[in-house]
Amino acid sequence: MAISDAVGLELKSKVVGYKIVGTNFNNSTPNLPQRIALLAEANTANQSGLSTAGVQVTSAQQVGELAGYGSPAHSMARILFPKGGGGLIGGIPVILYLQAEAGSAAAKEHTVTATGTATGNGTHTLFICGRNGLDGVFYDINIAVGDTPTVIATKAVDAINSVLGCPVSATNTAGVVTATSKWKGLTAEDISITVSTNGDALGVSWAVASTASGAGTPSISAALDQFGSAWTTIVVNPYAASTVYAALEAFNGIPDSTAPTGRYAGITMKPFIAITGSTLENPTTVTDGRAANVTIAIAPAPLSKGLPYEAAANMTCLFARKAQDNPHLDVSGSYYPDMPVPSDGVIGAMSSYVNRNLYLTKGSSTVDLVAGRYQVVDFVTTYHPAGEDPLQFNYCRNLQVDWNIRFAYYVQEQINVVDHVISSDSATVTAGNVIKPKMWKSVVIGLADDLAARALIAEPQFMKDSIRVQISSVNPDRLETNFSYKRTGVARILSTTANAGFNFGSA
Repeated sequence: MAISDAVGLELKSKVVGYKIVGTNFNNSTPNLPQRIALLAEANTANQSGLSTAGVQVTSAQQVGELAGYGSPAHSMARILFPKGGGGLIGGIPVILYLQAEAGSAAAKEHTVTATGTATGNGTHTLFICGRNGLDGVFYDINIAVGDTPTVIATKAVDAINSVLGCPVSATNTAGVVTATSKWKGLTAEDISITVSTNGDALGVSWAVASTASGAGTPSISAALDQFGSAWTTIVVNPYAASTVYAALEAFNGIPDSTAPTGRYAGITMKPFIAITGSTLENPTTVTDGRAANVTIAIAPAPLSKGLPYEAAANMTCLFARKAQDNPHLDVSGSYYPDMPVPSDGVIGAMSSYVNRNLYLTKGSSTVDLVAGRYQVVDFVTTYHPAGEDPLQFNYCRNLQVDWNIRFAYYVQEQINVVDHVISSDSATVTAGNVIKPKMWKSVVIGLADDLAARALIAEPQFMKDSIRVQISSVNPDRLETNFSYKRTGVARILSTTANAGFNFGSA
């Protein structure tokens, strides 16, 4: 049998043939490529003709043009793609799926009222969603002696509208500033506005009132329908609504040992983590009732005035980068790159280790406030069924380990097994594209060493000893494999006992 087919066997006349075949001789498999789905609302001004088809985006400016500047989509994109770069997401694909606003949606509205005529010159500053500005442009109101409330209100409107990415737009009516969210939806309800006099009132007092509530949550079904065969590993979910949680969980499914469902089903096996932000002091009000599911992972920013979905974007930056480059590592100890912290430096109950431990057992991720920034302590899904110890699918890092092992195995299947002829171990075969059970077992044995070298599994010999491969007894086109592996752990808890005594002289 020919070992080269560069020239067909049927040819007889003198000829020289040469063919190049691309072949991968690397014994180490690549990391699972990360892919991010960004679910988000567009501004009201962008609703007409809005496309809900997924589109890959590479900058906040691109998202701003599609969804409107200051929209939830744009606010998250400016964190994923910071101005001036920063390498947070790098080349990881981000697919934007916009949602049309719900039919009953309403915008969030505040009034900001100044009282008194200015007695001096100075600057007062608006804080919108915990920020005094965005990307180098500030919400500063430059007040001059003699400014009346109407003049001051005009300056406040200009300060708001001059910040392109501001989540609200402002108007002035008879000296009262009305700040309205640029989109309609429940996600706008978390918008907050305060005014700082920067230590000098200048004869002016301020009053801020919430005059209309944000309401309405769109459907995400059209976005989920577009996921298809691509492996989306992270979903950035801005919606804190039980209907959306349920839709994500039903679509993603569970890795049940007997009957996995959704994206965890055996013939699909392309699951994701839906990172969802929270500014609640205690997020377990969301997570505790979702103990059987492995989809939602809370990105907490307790008591932040920032928007919850900004916390989700922050955690996505950290986790996607780590999973892409070093999936054996965890994001614990990493800092949110761009999330407002409470002005008083207090994050409430989550600052206590006792509470963090409690929240973790109820399926909530945890953070601490260190050096004026949110620092990740635990990043987990809501999975915490009673009686399971250790929990198999709570830490998001462990899920990435499992997924990377599945991807590495898949790569080897594509190279060595798919569409190959299955032959018995005892047969002498000289033809190409043939796989025998013992040949495939040998490949999987090599995979065990690769996974151990990448610190994804411990005790590779345990995996090697567990490998079983056989040709099906009922279907000659079916090759069956079974193996076990031990995930590596992460040093999360350190316990040391030091025995101290006194030094006595010798007798």
